[in-house]
Amino acid sequence: MTIAVSPTTAEAGSRLQGVPGPARPEAPAHVIRDDAEAIRVAHELAQHFREGASERDRTNARPLAELDAFSQSGLWSINVPKIHGGPEVSYRTLAQVIAILAAADPSIAQIAQNHLGIVAAIRTVSDEAQQAELFAEVLAGTRFGNAFSEKGTKRAAEFETRFTDHGDHVIVRGKKFYASGALLAHLVPIVALDGEGRAWYAIAERDAPGLTVIDDWSSFGQRGTASGTVIIDDVRVEKHRLVPAWRGYAHPSADGAIFQIIQAAVDAGIGREALDETVRFVREKTRPWIDSGQERASDDPYTIRAIGDLTIRQHAAEALLERAGLAIDTAVANPTAESVAAAQIATAEAKVLTTEVALAAANTLFELSGTRSTLAEHNLDRHWRNARTHTLHDPVRWKVAIVGNHALNGVNPPFHAWS
Repeated sequence: MTIAVSPTTAEAGSRLQGVPGPARPEAPAHVIRDDAEAIRVAHELAQHFREGASERDRTNARPLAELDAFSQSGLWSINVPKIHGGPEVSYRTLAQVIAILAAADPSIAQIAQNHLGIVAAIRTVSDEAQQAELFAEVLAGTRFGNAFSEKGTKRAAEFETRFTDHGDHVIVRGKKFYASGALLAHLVPIVALDGEGRAWYAIAERDAPGLTVIDDWSSFGQRGTASGTVIIDDVRVEKHRLVPAWRGYAHPSADGAIFQIIQAAVDAGIGREALDETVRFVREKTRPWIDSGQERASDDPYTIRAIGDLTIRQHAAEALLERAGLAIDTAVANPTAESVAAAQIATAEAKVLTTEVALAAANTLFELSGTRSTLAEHNLDRHWRNARTHTLHDPVRWKVAIVGNHALNGVNPPFHAWS
């Protein structure tokens, strides 16, 4: 079942209240064996998620049951290293998994993004003991949320959230927004700065005293992500749960490209579903235009051309996504300045095209399907709303710029989590 967590409104002057976190899984999660099983399980889950996706969007429901199925399936541990008991599938496969699930419900796919990114970061920056502890949590079915971004700072990479050292633990204070996954997580990694201005992931229990997750996400798209507010009021985090995020960008690593390829994969899935919805609607419901001379809308030559164009662009986007995954796999295996830059460039190219085709497919859906497709009973506008909302992550005008600067001037991309 799907539970709806209704935010308290401020219409009567009341304050939004925090929402309790979900229960830990009663049984250990499944562990995926290999890439082929990861793809197969993704398709099985996607079939299930698609059934209620429109209604969840319509009612602003939170997909707790679906997330439980997702994390228990083993797909939340697919990039845990083999040495720690994980499947360590390729990032080519991981991107395919996210795209498959995003086609069914892009909110659910996006919720996993920061979790999988954190798993990658732990591999890069944590010592052996910390890796063993945190990867064991992930393999058991524990979900990481996120409390990264802040709404009030001048730039995305600037943080006011800080922690103070208290011997065996730290105390964290701050406020976050765009916290996708935090509402339904078991652990919440908080990006916080130390006294030297270095960024760490302070991983707090979801229901830790002082940690308040508010369900106040009001975007018109990606509604199920519940990417609202997290208030961190003197939250205690033990030192063994303090992950040195800054180390991931002190030396070449694929961490930034990994965060980015998952975003591109979500957009690829949105584009695929919007295109498939267009084909279904035109075949089954759309009337041919009066001047076409056709009995079926699907025989309209202009419609045929538009579908052909979108299909080619979607396939090109998916091909670039696969190419980016291969480049990331190379950079993970051998992280040099050159291999990491190649992964960043390939991922930027994929991000540009997946963004463009997601928006084009979601818009063309209505152009080809006609006025009937705008009726509320179909809820097809969710594809455009999701595409428009999600593609605002990490603006593609800057992706185009770094690709061009590299091609023209040999300049490597900037090295941070948004590139």
